Amino acid sequence: MSDSIFLRRFRSLGEDNKAFESEYLDIRGSSQTNLYTVNGNPSSKNKNNNGKISSPKNEDDIKVGFFELFRFASCYEITLMTFGGFCALVHGAAQPAVLLVFGLLTDTFIAYDIELQELNDPNKICLNNTINWANGSEYKNQNNETLSCGILEIEKEMTIFAYYYIGIGFSVLLLGYFQICFWVAAAAHQIQKIRKAYFRQIMRMEIGWFDCNSVGELNTRISDDINKINDAIADQVGIFIQRFATFLTGFLLGFVSGWKLTLTIIAVSPLIGLGAALMALSVSKLTGHELRAYAKAGAVADEVLSSIRTVAAFSGERKEVERYDKNLVFAQRLGIRKGTIVGFFTGYVWMIIFCCYALAFWYGSKLVIEQNEYTPGGLLQVFLGILIAAINLGQASPCLEAFASGRGAAVKIFETIDREPEIDCMSEEGYKLQRVKGDIEFHNVTFNYPSRPEVKILDRLSMVIKAGETTAIVGPSGSGKSTAVELIQRFYDPKQGMVTLDGHDIRSLNIQWLRSLIGIVEQEPVLFATTIEENIRYGRDGLTRDEIIRAAREANAYNFIMDLPEKFDTLVGQGGGQMSGGQKQRIAIARALVRNPKILLMDMATSALDNESEAVVQQALDKVRLGRTTISIAHRLSTIRNVDVIIGFEHGRAVERGKHAELLERKGIYFTLVTLQTQGDQALNEKARQTNSVTEEGTGEKQQLIRSGSHRMSLRSSIRQRSRSQISNVLSDVSIPGDVASVIRRHSRYPEDEDKVQEEEEESIEPAPVTRILKYNVAEWPYMLFGSFGAAVNGGVNPMYALLFSQILGTFSLQNEEQKINEINSICLFFVIVGLISFLTQFLQGYFFAKSGELLTRRLRKLGFQAMLEQEIGWFDDRKNSPGSLTTRLATDASQVQGISNEALNNIRTIAGLAKETMFVQLYEKQLEAPYRAAIKKANVYGLCFGFAQSVIFLANAASYRFGGHLVVSENLHFSIVFRVISAIVTSGTALGRASSYTPDYAKAKIAAARFFQLIDRVPEININSDKGEKWNNFKGEVQFIDCKFTYPSRPDFQVLNGLSVSVKPGQTLAFVGSSGCGKSTSVQLLERFYDPNQGQLLIDGHDTKSINAIFLRSKIGIVSQEPVLFDCSIAENIKYGDNSRQISMDEVIMAAMKAKLHDFVMSLPEKYDTTVGAQGSQLSRGEKQRIAIARAIVRDPKILLLDEATSALDTESEKIVQVALDEARKGRTCIVIAHRLSTIQNSDIIAVMSRGILIEQGTHEELMGVKGAYYKLVTTGAPIS
Repeated sequence: MSDSIFLRRFRSLGEDNKAFESEYLDIRGSSQTNLYTVNGNPSSKNKNNNGKISSPKNEDDIKVGFFELFRFASCYEITLMTFGGFCALVHGAAQPAVLLVFGLLTDTFIAYDIELQELNDPNKICLNNTINWANGSEYKNQNNETLSCGILEIEKEMTIFAYYYIGIGFSVLLLGYFQICFWVAAAAHQIQKIRKAYFRQIMRMEIGWFDCNSVGELNTRISDDINKINDAIADQVGIFIQRFATFLTGFLLGFVSGWKLTLTIIAVSPLIGLGAALMALSVSKLTGHELRAYAKAGAVADEVLSSIRTVAAFSGERKEVERYDKNLVFAQRLGIRKGTIVGFFTGYVWMIIFCCYALAFWYGSKLVIEQNEYTPGGLLQVFLGILIAAINLGQASPCLEAFASGRGAAVKIFETIDREPEIDCMSEEGYKLQRVKGDIEFHNVTFNYPSRPEVKILDRLSMVIKAGETTAIVGPSGSGKSTAVELIQRFYDPKQGMVTLDGHDIRSLNIQWLRSLIGIVEQEPVLFATTIEENIRYGRDGLTRDEIIRAAREANAYNFIMDLPEKFDTLVGQGGGQMSGGQKQRIAIARALVRNPKILLMDMATSALDNESEAVVQQALDKVRLGRTTISIAHRLSTIRNVDVIIGFEHGRAVERGKHAELLERKGIYFTLVTLQTQGDQALNEKARQTNSVTEEGTGEKQQLIRSGSHRMSLRSSIRQRSRSQISNVLSDVSIPGDVASVIRRHSRYPEDEDKVQEEEEESIEPAPVTRILKYNVAEWPYMLFGSFGAAVNGGVNPMYALLFSQILGTFSLQNEEQKINEINSICLFFVIVGLISFLTQFLQGYFFAKSGELLTRRLRKLGFQAMLEQEIGWFDDRKNSPGSLTTRLATDASQVQGISNEALNNIRTIAGLAKETMFVQLYEKQLEAPYRAAIKKANVYGLCFGFAQSVIFLANAASYRFGGHLVVSENLHFSIVFRVISAIVTSGTALGRASSYTPDYAKAKIAAARFFQLIDRVPEININSDKGEKWNNFKGEVQFIDCKFTYPSRPDFQVLNGLSVSVKPGQTLAFVGSSGCGKSTSVQLLERFYDPNQGQLLIDGHDTKSINAIFLRSKIGIVSQEPVLFDCSIAENIKYGDNSRQISMDEVIMAAMKAKLHDFVMSLPEKYDTTVGAQGSQLSRGEKQRIAIARAIVRDPKILLLDEATSALDTESEKIVQVALDEARKGRTCIVIAHRLSTIQNSDIIAVMSRGILIEQGTHEELMGVKGAYYKLVTTGAPIS
């Protein structure tokens, strides 16, 4: 188009809607800027050269300050936090304050003991409250001081001190309670606001934003990241203030009471800080590496368990166990290194602390005895004040870590909350037209997805879609068909050009109103995990039951819904998992119809369905599109022959337009697509017409029966669906006995009952005996022995501290100065020795337990994974054994909230299309109420427990010292014994408390071990490790099904095969044909020996499969599935996976790739065969994945090749290439094919037509066409097989 197009002001239906007022818009080059107005207000978006909206902020520069975390705090929350902070401040000062009392108490005991010692001398008496000689002369001690006596009443003094302790204890109880309660409650308020704001903002975002942000990542932010913010603004702030206040008060006390000793201790303290810092740094780094190593191993396990059928089919179990173990080795080494470092630095820190004790008491005793600067109580005040200050400073560091994590997590959260969406779906702005005709026009539209800015999807697209007409858009994959539909819904805005509705740029229209005009039916319709009625109600607010029923009738859904036991109240399951493809599609059509849409968009609405479902759904679609502007995208071109206009797309442009006949004559893109797709079908139909032009009598009657039964497939689901979702869908039919309704009700209506049953099953597990657990660790007994020795010695360190501490206090009451100094020196030396022993034993304990623990962990993980892979496939069908059930189960309220957000974000396009964002926001906010109430309740309970835990030590000391005073008087107990007992009891009690905290973990570990042993001990029904079973050399590949009957172990109430009998000779091709759920895929799975038949026989070369060695059998079979599973490694490694029993050379890989028509494509890649395919082959197209799967099967050189709908999911272009590769692979092999597209199987030696688990006819294509039975009707009319 050489001339520029100039668009002026648009008017519609004679009314000026101010819809598009602009400067002249020149649509020529890509550098032009779009300026448009909404309701008369000019708006523009400045874009940089890449087409991205420029932001003044650089992402790297965005930081969240600590106080910015509180941006959602109201006056009420600020008041709570202020009072909580004040309580924490006062609480922090309580511990150093109690040292003042403790110092006076110590001095009192020492003074009393000195008095007792002096008066024990018969030559001394107490006279006028002063010690005198018996002759009446005044007594003076070595320091030439007189000593008082008779003043101290020790029990009375201790009572006063006890009251001090009680007062401080109760103050701490109240302060601790308010400190925690206020901070946690304030945080709960703020977090609820953050969750609401974040989720609301996400739901406002344009679809392009979701393309660049994965749903998994967003869900993680909603849970984990917001929880990190909660940790940063809740109790941790109060605890930090408390500990920092203790640190400041402790140092202040030290400097006021004795600056010399304080400076001496401070001089040594950097050594402790250095050790703690190095340990924290090392552990943090190693933990990160260790978690990454375990994450890699976990990713391997998840990938393997999710693809267990592929692993089993290619006998890759041992290879996968080794791959898993290889990742565990890294984690093991890092774990041992971490344990060693923790042991070393813990020992180092304790050694320095004990040396500090020695230094403090040695130098302090000099200041007390020689320089007489301190009292013994003053010495303790200074020393313990500094010690408590240092400990609390160290304990404050985890709080700083929580603050840093919270700030880091808040960056993305707040960034999202502050981001203005480019297309705001909740905006009230924009015009609503009074009358809508339905003309849609694309004016030179150029577009690329935000996630792939370098790929141009639409390139100056111009096309007109007239009101009331049905327009079909056709073209190869990637030509921009679905993108055009998304632009009409305004999921995205064009980069250049514009899309208009009745002459108005859709960007100027109200977005919710625009989407309310549109109904959409997609290839994979999204249903929400609620009832059928609620799913239809999502279409429009305020629907009556009659309107829902009318829509269901129009969508051909009413009959199958009324056949269900719960009718419209039937739960559809997660993602509609309890419905078949056809049922989901018809519910989605009903949902679109209740909107009474002016515009109907159909995006490949029947391409994923089998013939039976497609006929029913297509009939519904033909009925509903009348009188509406309808846009249909289709791969199956037979469905669009009668539309008003067909537009051919290629490379993002509309290259041709016209009716079916006109476009065939033009011989362009449409002609090419039609020719490719229908050449096989035309040949079949021609043969059918030649065979007989007159339909046999009775055919009409049979078809009547077929149609009346078609809606009864309502409870049918494909075998693949069953094995994936493990949801029991039961075939409801008159000929099947039993109470089907009760079965359905049990499986679809009450999933919560199943959860209860599962919980009961789990609760009934008996804890495993410790002896059996230790047996798995027996190889590491030397490590455990040395580790236990180190732990035992370490256990004695704290009681030793209590002994030495009390001993040193006792020496201060000695009268002989020299003896006093000698004893103190020897005790200080003991402190140093204890420090050295502690260093050595901590190191021993850390290293040896880490070594034995990590070796055991690796061994158990490997054994567990191996045991899983050894189970038969039926075991994985059980819901409890799905890959997802191996992850940690979340708490009920958390999982419910997570469930809402997960469903909303996963299905954002559907929600946007239905304009239901606000409803989901309200639903989410409602679900937040329960966790919020729980958090407020937790604030009170946690606060009370915290306050009690902090105060109990003061109350215990009050009782202990008061009773100790009584014993000193009445039992003549030495005061040092009182200190010794109290210190020993307190340290032992603390140790016991720490040990008891492991009790729940210990109990859980025993239950976990019991589950583990249950898995290890389970004998699989089909044992892949056994060498037993028949093997033979001249394997030919003859297959015979003889009256096979089968039900899936997870669904014993539903017979899948009802006596299947069919055989195929070596080198022949057998094709299974039939509707979804008739047993085709099941037959293939029996052949692979994933399962064994319940009755009848399956013979291979005359041998019963039950007696054949499973690994031997699978080694002779190759499989190519509809959705091939590739592993996250290179193309070469994926091909080599075809045969895991030997080393495969690159020559063999290349040869297989050539046969699979893959080699040329691989050689065009930069890294060729070393190219990584991504998780599940995500980096490749479907056709490329399929060809790798074919090469993988070829390299196995199988005698039997299984092709399970290998081309049904491909577009026409890819299908042609893959079909050629399959034909090459089939040569000289017994081949069993399952296909929906009948043109791909017309040359098969045997075509076996199945229905409801039995064979209804078999023969060659020509024979079956001559019989004019089910196959004939399927070919000629597309009627369902029943």
